[in-house]
Amino acid sequence: MAVLISLSLHPPKPNPNPQIPKPKSLPQSLEPAISKRQFILKTTSLISAVVILTQQYPVHESSAEASPNPAPLAVGNTKSWFQYYGDGFTIRIPPQFQDATEPEDYNAGSALYGDKVKPKKFAARFASADGLEAVSVVLCATNQLKITFLEAQDITDLGSLKEAAKIFVPGGATIYSARTIKIKEDEGFRTFYYYEFGDGVQHLALFATVNGGKALVAGAIAPQSKWDDDGVKLRSAAISMKIL
Repeated sequence: MAVLISLSLHPPKPNPNPQIPKPKSLPQSLEPAISKRQFILKTTSLISAVVILTQQYPVHESSAEASPNPAPLAVGNTKSWFQYYGDGFTIRIPPQFQDATEPEDYNAGSALYGDKVKPKKFAARFASADGLEAVSVVLCATNQLKITFLEAQDITDLGSLKEAAKIFVPGGATIYSARTIKIKEDEGFRTFYYYEFGDGVQHLALFATVNGGKALVAGAIAPQSKWDDDGVKLRSAAISMKIL
């Protein structure tokens, strides 16, 4: 199952003015805007796909092995960035990233449909001005990720770093880095799993933990061609997630 990568594209919204006929080919001036929307919809949907795809794309166990002495992660200082507060978490947002939450995400918690209301897909999602990079957070019950009668209290309840790759990394992806990170909190240390992976086209950093039976997954994604320049910024955003 892959929490982060869904490669399906949502079609752009239809022309709101029915009096203007659709051209057979898009004018050049419109192409960038539509590409941007498609990319945001595609990349921000990556994170929610994990729950749906877990059983469909098994990952070879050896692919998630952490090296005995991994090199330190290259990260930057995020203290000056905007701090977003969500449902039980906080995360730093890179400068000039814009809120990319769709209207259905805001309305998903509405009580209009009673108990049958659709769960909110994204707890947070922001995109760069050009729409080519995105930072998202998804929350989901741990029993959706792994069948168990007990409520998971720690990410290790989902398995080791290697075992949990089957949940958090899509099959066919190349894992560039995988490691366990422990962060000091008031009541002790909290364990996070970090995976960085890609498919040659997209590059993604994922930071996940568990709190009270809920998995919290932060992800940052960009085209592989932009990762060399912006990878430190995106990686820093993903691992800035903290539990409240």
